[in-house]
Amino acid sequence: MASDEADVGPPRPPPEEEETVGPMPPKKKKRKVLEFEKVYLDSLPSAEMYEWSYLHRDVVTQVAVAKTDFVITASVDGHLKFWKKAAEGIEFVKHYRAHLGPVDGLAVNDSGSLCSTISRDKSAKVYDVVNFDMILMYRLQFVPSCVEWLSKGSEAEAKLAIADRDAPKVHIFNTSHAGTEAMHIMEVAKPVLFMRFNLAYEVVISADTAGLLDYWSPVTYKFPEGVTSFKYKLETDLFTFVKTKMVPTSLEVSPDGKHFVLLAPDRKIRVFQFRTGKLVRTYEETLEVINDIQKADDSPFKLENIDFGRRMAIEREMEKGEEDYPCNPNVIFDETGNFIIYATLLGIKMVNIVTNRAVRVVGKVENTERFLRLALYQGVPKAKRARTAAGGESKPVEKDPTLICTAYKKDRLYLFSRREPEDAEDAATGRDVFNEKPRADELMSADAVPITGTAKHSMARGATIHTTLGDIEVKLYMDECPKTVENFTGHSRNGYYDGLLFHRVIKGFMLQTGDPLGDGTGGSSIWGAEFEDEIVPSLRHDRAGTLSMANAGPNTNGSQFFVTTTVTPWLDGKHTVFGRVTKGMDVVGLIEKVKTDPGDRPLQDVKIMNIVLTF
Repeated sequence: MASDEADVGPPRPPPEEEETVGPMPPKKKKRKVLEFEKVYLDSLPSAEMYEWSYLHRDVVTQVAVAKTDFVITASVDGHLKFWKKAAEGIEFVKHYRAHLGPVDGLAVNDSGSLCSTISRDKSAKVYDVVNFDMILMYRLQFVPSCVEWLSKGSEAEAKLAIADRDAPKVHIFNTSHAGTEAMHIMEVAKPVLFMRFNLAYEVVISADTAGLLDYWSPVTYKFPEGVTSFKYKLETDLFTFVKTKMVPTSLEVSPDGKHFVLLAPDRKIRVFQFRTGKLVRTYEETLEVINDIQKADDSPFKLENIDFGRRMAIEREMEKGEEDYPCNPNVIFDETGNFIIYATLLGIKMVNIVTNRAVRVVGKVENTERFLRLALYQGVPKAKRARTAAGGESKPVEKDPTLICTAYKKDRLYLFSRREPEDAEDAATGRDVFNEKPRADELMSADAVPITGTAKHSMARGATIHTTLGDIEVKLYMDECPKTVENFTGHSRNGYYDGLLFHRVIKGFMLQTGDPLGDGTGGSSIWGAEFEDEIVPSLRHDRAGTLSMANAGPNTNGSQFFVTTTVTPWLDGKHTVFGRVTKGMDVVGLIEKVKTDPGDRPLQDVKIMNIVLTF
């Protein structure tokens, strides 16, 4: 047989493989990778130091960013500020004395067109963000705990939910109508502390005083059907805080609606998957963990011992919770929902929840600020977009990612961007902008004092009286009637007139207001006592729209004032004329036409919402 002849017959059996004895090791897991992570990180702030800071009048406790390129901040003294995002940094737009107490809650709707504030003074206010104007005010019969918008910005019915701090109720208001009564009151198991509207699934997530997390529909006010993958809460981790006997201090939902994140007093950040209700990530930022990081010689987060000791002392002070206003940090998502951002003792961390890694820390070198609450802007300023679209600039349109932060016991808001601050020793050109006047010029003396140049500087030259029927703009005669204008300025600035009725309206004569009792018998001056008339012969009741002080006789001025609707010469020499209406006589006419009872009291409540001063 030839050597190259093919073999005939069955082939040989394959060689026997050696059998492995014992258990097999687990297959090595592939490390999760977030595709386009670098692109996403390029849309987040990266500077190690804050670029700018701006002053408030008191400690800043609330911050929010609207899609309309506005930043809104609030402080413990009840003041609210609107800022407009510029190509770089922000620009101040408008300031309100929103509440008599601290602003305890601030919410912006999805489209960025409306925002609302609440306070322990039992009031809630709604603002038109684009026109930075207050459009609604609610006098609540309860102390509110939180506020949230429950509808898309495109919907005709703009629902606002306000929870009762002391009772298991959530009050739903329809801000599209002028009525001030709740359209629905939802009964819940325990008082609600936090609410967030999941826009993607149109479901509200709430957390109550027992630590229970709940889902409910803003339409039926019941558990939503066909949205979640679970049927019973026992299948989820929504009882996590009930089991640990803790109450969350922060709740936020990702823009895509797939996750929500909570922060608790145990300093653990917990990320939940929305549809399953399962806890998917936990990040510990406890003082014990931070101590271990400090002890590790090779840790990139290690601080100088003196600096670390000072920061730890602030953390312990915060844990005591002795302040009469909230100082809890929050946790936010970026626009993709892949990153969470939160402030710690070591700086502001950015964590990729897909790869489970801390990818960036900003503000670590800022050793005099303990950052708390955050808001993230990732858009392109409209002004810049408009110039580019018009062909006025050849520069490509770029985002200007900016992180706006509050800090513990600081009356400033801080901005982190992708730019480091310029070196400048001069405070006027440095990164800490002194945009507020010294607070001393706002203090009103308890005793009557001569009107000095400084006092005149603190008096208004004009005012806009925002009423429930529209706005009335007035010019004030501060030079001719300094004491009367000082009194009006002080009351307006301090919110004394907010919510007061036009308690006396006489058609063809005048509209009277300024009485906190609402019956014409109350009110006092900023000094606590009646003050003298300032009769100026050249200022007469010779036209409609005259602003004048109401009194009970000579030199008995307090807080009440009136606006004439016709010529009233018989009042000359008896009442102090201290201003004129310059715009809004149509609103004066609307108020004049309301129906009244035999005692000249309007049957329909017409109120002053607030008074904004012009200096």
